[in-house]
Amino acid sequence: MSNDNRNEGFFEETNHNRSYMKCPDFYAIMKNGDQHKNMPPPPLQKDATGEIIHISADFEGVITHGSYMDILDMRRSLRVYDTSAPISKDQLAFLLWSIQSVQGFRKETSGSFRIVPSGGARHPFEIYFVARNVEGLKKGVYHYLPFEHVGEKCVAIEFINEFPDDGRIEEMAAGQKWTPSSSVLILISCLPYRTEWRYSVLSHRIALIDLGHVGQNLMLSATAMGLGSCPIAAFNQELCDKTLGLDGQDEYTVYAFGLGALKKQP
Repeated sequence: MSNDNRNEGFFEETNHNRSYMKCPDFYAIMKNGDQHKNMPPPPLQKDATGEIIHISADFEGVITHGSYMDILDMRRSLRVYDTSAPISKDQLAFLLWSIQSVQGFRKETSGSFRIVPSGGARHPFEIYFVARNVEGLKKGVYHYLPFEHVGEKCVAIEFINEFPDDGRIEEMAAGQKWTPSSSVLILISCLPYRTEWRYSVLSHRIALIDLGHVGQNLMLSATAMGLGSCPIAAFNQELCDKTLGLDGQDEYTVYAFGLGALKKQP
């Protein structure tokens, strides 16, 4: 690339990551996974340790924007929210349901079918959120429990701990000043062994692809309810993991989203 003004070091540093995006011989590498060694699969959901709260899953009326085409066309990354307008528990429940709810099970590989696709039906993510302005829900850190409501008309969450309203949100979001206006901060963690059990060293590429499915569902669902949302890729890893009580090795934060009611136009 003689006409390229980038230096040789650029290609040396990025070549590994470029190769990581490509698709190698899956089936040869999968043979090294623990599934092919007849090791037991990891749990598909973390056990609840806190107070479990059930929210009615009556979603009638939460969708305020009718056509699917309109929703696709309207979706934007929006960072300015109305701090005087809380989101409802129904809106929160629909959002959680739309990004990780369980639809069935893949018994032959101990996987789960959910509302978003995942390689091998492994779904290596857990959904947490910091509630700051949700009707009928006290401020704090919560964890979504999709397996607690399979086949039921409710959404289950657990309360983990209180959350100090002292600028922690902005610090968690690597200093992004718009984030404290969020009614809810969604935090997605990864438990890599759920995917590693099947796909060995290919797992992390697959998990990143899966993460995109979750994020798109989240943003389209927010748009369908007339809410604003914005994905956050730059965050304080250590502080986010600490806030959620994660060890940073077997489970760690991989994605975040701000969410809130939009200011009404005059």
